[in-house]
Amino acid sequence: MPAQAAPRGSGRPAGPAQRHARPVITELRLSAFGRHRGAAFPIGPVTLFAGPSGSGKSQVLAAYGALAGLGGGATLEEAFPDPAARIPERAVPDAQRRRGFRLGCTVDGPAGPVRLDLAVQAEPTLRIAGERLSQDGQVLFATALRDPGRRSVQAAWLTGGAVGVTRAPLPDDRLGTALLPLRVAGSTVGQRKVLAAAEQVIVALRSVFACDPRPDLMRAPVPQGEGRLLGDCANLADVLRRTRHECGTRHALLAEAARTGCAGPVAALDVRAPEGGGAVTAVLDRGPGRPATELARLGAGELRFLALALVLLTGPGVLDMDPAAELLSAQQALTVLADGLDRGLDERQGGELLRLALLSCGRGHVRLVAAVGEGTAASARRLEGVSVVDLSS
Repeated sequence: MPAQAAPRGSGRPAGPAQRHARPVITELRLSAFGRHRGAAFPIGPVTLFAGPSGSGKSQVLAAYGALAGLGGGATLEEAFPDPAARIPERAVPDAQRRRGFRLGCTVDGPAGPVRLDLAVQAEPTLRIAGERLSQDGQVLFATALRDPGRRSVQAAWLTGGAVGVTRAPLPDDRLGTALLPLRVAGSTVGQRKVLAAAEQVIVALRSVFACDPRPDLMRAPVPQGEGRLLGDCANLADVLRRTRHECGTRHALLAEAARTGCAGPVAALDVRAPEGGGAVTAVLDRGPGRPATELARLGAGELRFLALALVLLTGPGVLDMDPAAELLSAQQALTVLADGLDRGLDERQGGELLRLALLSCGRGHVRLVAAVGEGTAASARRLEGVSVVDLSS
């Protein structure tokens, strides 16, 4: 299903003159994945997917998240807990009763644009049927399922020199690209090219934080911990405790955003943490002479707004994620995945989140890929720097 992006900020993969300083995904490809057929979606600093229910917005976000999980070392079962749901409807199995799907991405960075393409067999058993890592039309690494009776794929990667290509079996339930740094010595020009491409892809895939705030889990006091925000944001109060002490500037920006996204006056964001390590309660300071409001008393939209605003204003060190250790955090671009970014939010809250996204993503350290409703999409189409991918056609 082809998709049309808004003309401004279309997020097309960068050419040589626009090479990204930090590894980032610039295109996501889905072929025979759910309802998507041969789709190529450009990914820019702020990319929003819009369309009616059933148009495939969540499938796009799920594919992105699955690639990120595989890049971080997850197995196929962990990345695709319900693989049958990704098989296109009415897909006809082959003679061996096999059905599956394809997905891939382009990652731009210091090494230039690199393509990763993956074919997944979902039935009768979940396994990787083929994988390809390529650059400028040259295949650097490829795998193929040669013997269905073995739980491995035959892999081959560029070596150069007298050998040309190295071949070896790899597991059929993990992304081979993520295993290359452990298998390739880097002693030849060809091997170093393979490693540079693989590491660029893995850094981009691992620099992803999937966020879906759960207001029903955010109201109760939480134990003091490391202050790293979970994907469901259930420990928001503990993270606010940490940002108040360690990230004064960002905490102040969040409090400023709360004045727009929360009802009533907001003087500051505060926490109540008893001595001795008891449970932490977050509150809105309403100003002199007014009682503070605990987060438990806020509406679901207000809680989702605060959590998402915090994610956009912070970095990997405050999020429960394991970014690639190959690069310093300043050399990585965090990508926030949010399915239903504006779910439960009013127009004012949605507009403020877009403002925060443009503020944070404009610096190059944060990127946002989200599914939104038509109201937010209509507002976003008027904003320079936001790409809206319409799945309605």
